[in-house]
Amino acid sequence: MKLIIVIPCYNEELVLRETAKQLAVVLERIQQHKQADECEILFVNDGSKDNTWPIIEELSQQYAFVHGLKLAHNVGHQYALWAGYEWAADKCDAMVSIDADLQHDISTIETMLNKYHEGYEVVYGVRNDRATDGWFKKKTALGFYKLMTMMGVDIIPNHADYRLLSSRAAQALVSYPERNIFIRGMVRTLGFKECEVRFNVLDRFAGESKYTLRKMFNFAIDGITSFSVQPLRLITSLGLLMMVAAVIATIYVLVSYFTDHIVQGWTSILLSIWFIGGLQMMSIGVIGEYIGKIYKETKRRPRYIIEKTV
Repeated sequence: MKLIIVIPCYNEELVLRETAKQLAVVLERIQQHKQADECEILFVNDGSKDNTWPIIEELSQQYAFVHGLKLAHNVGHQYALWAGYEWAADKCDAMVSIDADLQHDISTIETMLNKYHEGYEVVYGVRNDRATDGWFKKKTALGFYKLMTMMGVDIIPNHADYRLLSSRAAQALVSYPERNIFIRGMVRTLGFKECEVRFNVLDRFAGESKYTLRKMFNFAIDGITSFSVQPLRLITSLGLLMMVAAVIATIYVLVSYFTDHIVQGWTSILLSIWFIGGLQMMSIGVIGEYIGKIYKETKRRPRYIIEKTV
């Protein structure tokens, strides 16, 4: 059995050597315990601006089991991970995707492999808690999962992209043709036998998180619009609600007119105009988001371009 560890990297020069060092120990233990006969690591450089790629080249010389993909430019974490999946899908029996920052407990890989040998083809790594996150990061992350669930997206709370996929599951995943990808949701649609394993989140070895609030917000929007039409249905519901409110307002105006209780003023009219105008602009924006995704899909541009491999 062959195992490949897929690691997307963006400006990770401070952690890569330590990541490779610690993973080398885990992979050696995996082979000693006969969980896998052969193990490899694939670093995917997502257009980093620092020395990430030179370090990957150095590591490929130091460790025979280290490989690297250099993408021509920064395409984002999801596309970089997808590039790793496509490269590894037909070269292994199972793969594990993990972040480079060592916050995911790498010893959990052994637990994932135990589940794989039990017949599971998709194994999700799920956080036990968010103790290492600050108050704001914790609240926004929990809000992200609640929002996704409310919008009808099938997603596992507190699961990032730390997962094991069998070769069959990975090949099925990369056969999906869409360009607007949300891997956490797409994996859930595969239908293969799956389970969860829990792990503790560790402190980041070095550097800082690349997921800013803006990126988390955009990620949530991409996930919702890629996997749910609930926002469009909400617009329809709001439109019906506004129609009911308009009927009630019309009845009120007519009653006031015939009973001579008309009150002169512009405040209520002005507020109504602003409210309805804002609602219309928001609705157009949501519809535009879906149209934009259709536009991207029809162009069929490549998700990424590989500049170099080692």
